[in-house]
Amino acid sequence: MIRYQFSGSDTSEPAGHEAPRLSYITKDQFSTDWNSELHTHGCAELFFVLDGHRYFRTLYKEFPISVQDLLIVNAHVPHTEISSMKSPLQYVVLGIEGMEASVAEEGYTMLHLHDGWAELHNCLDLMLNESSKTLPGHEAVCQHLLEVVLIRLGRQQDLSLSGEVPGPRGSHECEFIRRYIDNHFKEDLTLDYLAQLAHLNKYYLSHSFRKEFGTSPINYLISRRVEESRFLLRKTGHPLSLIAEILGFSSLSYFSQCFRRVEGMSPTEYRKQNQKKP
Repeated sequence: MIRYQFSGSDTSEPAGHEAPRLSYITKDQFSTDWNSELHTHGCAELFFVLDGHRYFRTLYKEFPISVQDLLIVNAHVPHTEISSMKSPLQYVVLGIEGMEASVAEEGYTMLHLHDGWAELHNCLDLMLNESSKTLPGHEAVCQHLLEVVLIRLGRQQDLSLSGEVPGPRGSHECEFIRRYIDNHFKEDLTLDYLAQLAHLNKYYLSHSFRKEFGTSPINYLISRRVEESRFLLRKTGHPLSLIAEILGFSSLSYFSQCFRRVEGMSPTEYRKQNQKKP
């Protein structure tokens, strides 16, 4: 584990202005001495998954996480990470004082950062580089980079979590379900469960969702999984069975069937045509 603590001694804010402050930055990867006990922190955490997959656990739920996911956890919320041996988790965590995200009552949420990931990753790399060198002013540089990260996440949050989403004006319930699928598509989602979340009859939800977005909730879920699978097929060497597992498909055959229906070719054919050669 690599961890850098910040004192705040070389940063300053105008009088009366209290911005969120970077308390620490940690980079870690799964190892045999990994501790998966539930724990809490005295500040909020932004948990960026750089590689690998498995689960994120809280007092109330356990759900899959993988590359390009962001977990936002408020202070004093019990949580832990569980890694896969085949695909070990690697992540960067920012501990932030003076920030409380507007998330669910459980005190945490997850975003899948499909857009803008490279820029955020660059900011994290710069923060780690500055912290490792400890040159004069490194804390101020990291604090300013934190502000860039939060601004960019604010844009992402507006797209996926806010009450008003740009694009077609649909019912509040359908917008909510679409955003929920965008951020939880790797989980075992069913029409019954989505209807329960929206407090709607499942047949009414399916009809309304199709009217607003031109597809059913389950087909939208499949399209999001296939969209992410294209990224994994191009950018990783993961076997197809692991990709199917990461993305929540019940089996490799079902993944292949869904992929062929959406893309018009098998996952193997797509990988051969699109994967970059070393």
